[in-house]
This record gives sequence, structure tokens and C-alpha cells, in this order.
Amino acid sequence: MKVDVYKIAQSSPDDLSGLQTLIATQQLDPKTIVAMMGKTEGNGCVNDFTRGFAVATLQSYLRSLIGDDLTQQIVFVMSGGTEGVLSPHLTVFTRQTEGLTGPPRLGLAIGIRHTRNFSVAEIGTMTMVQVVADSVKQAIATAALTAEQVHLVQIKCPLITASRQEQGHAVVVQDSYKSMAYSRGASALGVAVALGELQPDDLTEADICTNYDLYSTVASTSAGVELQNCEILVLGNAPDSHSDTVIGHDVMAHALDGDAVQRALQSVAGDDDRIVNIFAKAEAAPSGQILGCRHTMLDDSDISHTRMARAVVGAVIASVVQMPIIYVSGGSEHQGPPGGGPIAVISQRQP
Repeated sequence: MKVDVYKIAQSSPDDLSGLQTLIATQQLDPKTIVAMMGKTEGNGCVNDFTRGFAVATLQSYLRSLIGDDLTQQIVFVMSGGTEGVLSPHLTVFTRQTEGLTGPPRLGLAIGIRHTRNFSVAEIGTMTMVQVVADSVKQAIATAALTAEQVHLVQIKCPLITASRQEQGHAVVVQDSYKSMAYSRGASALGVAVALGELQPDDLTEADICTNYDLYSTVASTSAGVELQNCEILVLGNAPDSHSDTVIGHDVMAHALDGDAVQRALQSVAGDDDRIVNIFAKAEAAPSGQILGCRHTMLDDSDISHTRMARAVVGAVIASVVQMPIIYVSGGSEHQGPPGGGPIAVISQRQP
């Protein structure tokens, strides 16, 4: 397998100029695209339709080039919210499995999966945990990876809206915004089960968004109104890869954990290597404290705490790498320790 990764700056959610240039100059074959991740400049909350707008624009463009069947197979993960210094962009993943030359070496491998649609009654429940766990295992298998070789599992998951709720059907929470947390949390716990970080008997439905001692060190989940299933992207290093890229990760213990950023960078980047992109989770610590000091992110009724957390973590990472075009997603329920979250780095090795 050969995986290439392209990071493209965008001036708006429907700006395809960078992607079009790569395709027109034959630097990127659209038929090899398997996943696309983006940061869009919405609010990242329930009513952030920049995510769906971006996906619809990409799907329409790609259908004209590669047809409906191949377009439907692509995993689209759009994360809203570019607060602070975060810069809107698109990350494109391509995969080739034929016609590869040269000796294999340790490098990036990728697996994808789409789950079935979830009913609103299943979102944030153990049913969701199990369905996600099974799908993550399948994605790992398609990437020919072992659980130990996985460095990032990125998931886009659904949420509960009032219009989707059916009369007489119980849901974990009626508040649409809070449902994002339950969906993210259940999806992350599914990753932990799939990778053996947790056993199914280790958790119950009551643990979801309650017992934050249970978490995955490689899960990154993002909820949105634009889908009803989970779209899953698994990234790891395989020993027989033909990729020029590698991935590594670490875990931030808190939103200001610059040491974890450095460790993640050092795990993959040599002196001459180029950082392609960084993927991180951000969270306002549920304890209401950071480094022993009180924070007010959870008490502000005007601005969502996920927006504040993205701004903080985005600034910390960007200050280290001196690059604001990075992927930071808010809300890290069961994704790393409370108040922290996984951080993954993809690096391109120089010839």
C-alpha cells in the first residue's frame, strides 16, 4: 500500500481551487482518493452547516470526475470551528495498492469504513459503542495493520436533533448540543474496545460521558448534523508500506501540554522531514481547573466551551510548529484523559 497525504489551504468551505490544481496537473489522481478531512469556519456546534456544505461541494465535484460509486466510498470528515489562529483547510488521503515499485519500508497505511445509519435512540449508547468497535476492527483489517500499529482513528459521528426524535422513543439526552458529546464519547469508547484498550466488560452505558477514566489514546471523534452514520478513518504504520509518509502520536494531558506536542513531533520527524499535518483533540477540563487554576470555559453561556478549547489548543500547537494550518477538533470525551486528548503527526520523509 502507498498512501499520499495532501494539505490544501481553503478560502471558504466550497473553495476547491487547490484540489482542482492538483488534479489538473496530475499530481493527484482523484480515483485514488479514499478520505478527506477538513476544518471549516463555522461554529462547530449543532447548527454548523459549513460542514455539510463542504461535503456536498466535494461530492458534487468528485462525482463529475470519478462517478457516484467511487465518491460514495470516500470517507468525509469535516470539523467545524477555526477559532483563534486555526486556518481552514482540507487534508486529502489517497491510496494505491497496484503497480508499486521499490523496496517496502515502515510507512503509512490507511483503512476506512462506513457504519450503518443509527437511530436517534442508539446514539450515545452501548449499541453505538459495539457497532463502532466492529467497524474499526474491519477498517484495521483492510489496512493490514495490527492494533499496536494504529496511531489515529478518526471518526465523524451523528447527533440528535429535535426533528429526528420520534415520539415514544427514549434518547440518551434531548439537548442536541449535549448529544454531540454522547455521540463522540460512545464512538471513542468503541475505538478503545476495538483496539483492546478496554474490554467490553469494562464499561456500561452509565459510563458514557460519566466515567472519564475510560478512554482511548488514539481516538478522535467529531459529531455533526450532516450525517446519520459513522465514517471511520484508521491510520497507522505498516512494516511493508510503500508510503513516503509516517504517523506518530502522543497524548496531551491538558490543553497547555506543549511537551506532548514535542514528543509527538519527535516520534516521526527527522531533521530533513516535512510535517504534513497535525491532528489533535481539545477539551475544556471537566474539573473546571487547568494546572491547578480555575478556568471559566464551562461556565460561559455566550461561547461554547468546545470553541474556547479549540482556540487554546490550536494556539499551543501552532506556536510550537509555527504553522496555523492544523486540524484541532473540540470535545474529547473518552479521547485521552479528562481535559487532554490525543495528538497525531503525519510527516513526509525526504528522498
